[in-house]
Amino acid sequence: MTPCAAATCTRELRDNELAAHQTLCTPCVDTIRTWLLELPTQIIVLEGSRQRETTGSRTGGRTVHRTAPLPGRADTLNLLGPAAWCDGVRDPYGDSTDDQHGALPIAGVLIPWVRLITEERRWNPPLVLTPQALAEWLAAPRPLAWASRQPWGGDMRDELHQLMRTVRDVTNVRPRRRAITQPCPRCDSLTLVETDHQLYIDCTHPDCQSIFTRAELAFAASIHPEALKANAA
Repeated sequence: MTPCAAATCTRELRDNELAAHQTLCTPCVDTIRTWLLELPTQIIVLEGSRQRETTGSRTGGRTVHRTAPLPGRADTLNLLGPAAWCDGVRDPYGDSTDDQHGALPIAGVLIPWVRLITEERRWNPPLVLTPQALAEWLAAPRPLAWASRQPWGGDMRDELHQLMRTVRDVTNVRPRRRAITQPCPRCDSLTLVETDHQLYIDCTHPDCQSIFTRAELAFAASIHPEALKANAA
């Protein structure tokens, strides 16, 4: 069996994924798309939390600050910071010479992947290099499908995973997870969990960890229990 190229994924590639020359499993590809489409919403929250909270009172429609406004939040400003299309200058020892501290900007994470794909495939990049435009470009079916077949697909997935963890830690906005009352079609445990925007529903039982589409679960629910037992036999 061939494992998915993502270091944070434990799935094996299925026959149809191998036939399509994928290095990433389809659930990982869907997860990448979900993260990229979530980023614009997260950026709205980041934009609204640039400034640290300050104390003050309102007098005659004006806010009177008891203390001077605090500087902007460093974690938020880092994530929303600009990034260049070309690589930063590096010294002979391989250390970056820029003054970036803390988390890389969102654009700084996305631009190298967009640039890699556009240079390899000779496709046009987005017209603007905003994080929103970069995320939308990477989430499009053609670039994402091509990336899922490359040897570096796992690196891209793992880097985006770290980016989303960092962003969510700052915004405290996370997709909701809800239990599904239907038994898992494979292990019969009540351990199915649905996550916002995800294509697949997960079985969280440690001995199963299967994934299902909503159509597959609907089909399983329509089958009489006796028929399931007969097919299993």
